Amino acid sequence: MDYREKLMIRPGAKVSLADIDPGFHGHHESHEKAMPELGETLSEITRLQELLYAEKKHALLVVLQGIDAAGKDGVCWHVIQAMNPQGTAVTGFKQPSHEELAHDFLWRIHKKVPGLGQVGVFNRSHYEDVLVVRVHKLAPKHVWEMRYDAINAFEKGLTKAGVSIVKFFLYISREEQLERFKRRLDDPARRWKISESDYSERELWDDYVAAYEAMLTKCSTKEAPWYVLPSNHKWFRNLAASKIILEALRAMDMKAPEPSVDIDEIRAKYHKAEKDG
Repeated sequence: MDYREKLMIRPGAKVSLADIDPGFHGHHESHEKAMPELGETLSEITRLQELLYAEKKHALLVVLQGIDAAGKDGVCWHVIQAMNPQGTAVTGFKQPSHEELAHDFLWRIHKKVPGLGQVGVFNRSHYEDVLVVRVHKLAPKHVWEMRYDAINAFEKGLTKAGVSIVKFFLYISREEQLERFKRRLDDPARRWKISESDYSERELWDDYVAAYEAMLTKCSTKEAPWYVLPSNHKWFRNLAASKIILEALRAMDMKAPEPSVDIDEIRAKYHKAEKDG
C-alpha cells in the first residue's frame, strides 16, 4: 500500500477529521504481521540516512503534531532509532521564552531547521502557533490567522533550499486517548507522563479538532503536504510513518560522493602498512 497516497491531505482539500478513521490499520491484521515490513523499512532508512549524511545535498525535516497521547514520542523512538544520532536532532517546541516572544514566531523555529546532510525532527513545532495559541486565545484572531500564509511561505522557502519536509498529524479517537490515560495511571513506569493538563486540554477536544482541521486544510501544500496518521494502533502509526519517511528519502535520488583523497595513493599506503605489520 502506498501510504503517501492513502494518508496525504490533498492541497486545497477541506478536512473533516470525522471522515477519517483513527483505527485504520491498512492490510496488516496485527503488530506481529506488520513487523517484517517495518524491519525492512527501517533497515532501508538506515542505509539512505547514511547516504544523506555523506552526500550533504539534501536535508529532511519531520514535523510531528498530534492529539495528546497520540504518540509523538513513540514515533521518535520507533522510527528515528533507525537513524545515526550523529546526523539527527530532535527538537520539542514548548512555551516560548521572553527572548523568543520578542521576535516573530518563526524565529526560534528557523534556528533548528536541519542543515544539509542532517535529519531534524520537530516534536511539536511552529504549528503550535495556530493550535495552542488559537485554542487558548493567546493572540487575537487576526494575528494567528496570518500565520498560515507565513508558515506556507516559510516551508516553501525551505524546500527550495533542499529541505524535504514530511508533516505527520497523529490522530487518535477520544476513547483511545482516555484508555491511554488509564494505562498511565495503572502502570507505575508510565506515571511520569501524567499531567494535570491532560484533562484540562481534553475538555477542549472540539476546539482542538477545529484548529487541527484548519491547520490541515490551510497548510497542506504541494511542497509540504500533511499526512494524517491513524494512531489508535501504535504499530500501524509507526509503520506508516516509516514508509512515508522512506519514500521521502528515496525521492532525493542520492548518490555516494566521490572520495576526497587519491584512492591509489591510499591503497599503496595500506599495502605498505600491511607489509610492515
